[in-house]
Amino acid sequence: MFQHTKNIDTAFKHIKWFSVMLVIACMIISMYALYANHKISNESLSRVFILANGKALEAYAADRKDNIPVEARDHISMFHHYFFTLDPDEKVITNNITKALYLADGSAKKQYDNLKESGYYINLISGNISQQIEIDSIEININSYPFYFKFIGREKLIRTTSIVTRSLITEGYLRNVTRSDNNSHGFLIEKWTIIENKDLKTENR
Repeated sequence: MFQHTKNIDTAFKHIKWFSVMLVIACMIISMYALYANHKISNESLSRVFILANGKALEAYAADRKDNIPVEARDHISMFHHYFFTLDPDEKVITNNITKALYLADGSAKKQYDNLKESGYYINLISGNISQQIEIDSIEININSYPFYFKFIGREKLIRTTSIVTRSLITEGYLRNVTRSDNNSHGFLIEKWTIIENKDLKTENR
């Protein structure tokens, strides 16, 4: 009788300790699951997948301040590409200039109006001249706002019989604006001026 009771007490103690250990194990597993879920959630928020040409490309999110030099250079590059890459087609000229003017303020519009009034674009069309731009360097000072920049590049005027190469140096400032479909980097070029635009050489074709 006493042995039977002793066995019951022993079994009860074993069950109690087993239950305690089971509860502790469940708590540890639950806490680990919560930690792992939180870690995975944070990692997923910093990853973005972009669909390009039918392929999923992974991108990583970062603070904008880390990307200012890269985005600013690309913004300046895009603006100069659209403003100076022209073909002897009125629609091409209009489309490219329109895209460029979304990236800059009235100072770029003033330059465009001056070129238009001087008959520059009409001469491109009538002379079947294509204009291309090559970038040599883009200098940006991000230590003061708005950000000062200097663009150094070359223009190529491709005619039927010759190719004229010109130096092109411009400068201006960048300020932050809201991103949009027409301005993906969220910058606006201000006080844009052309410092130098002169012929360097002429090659016969």
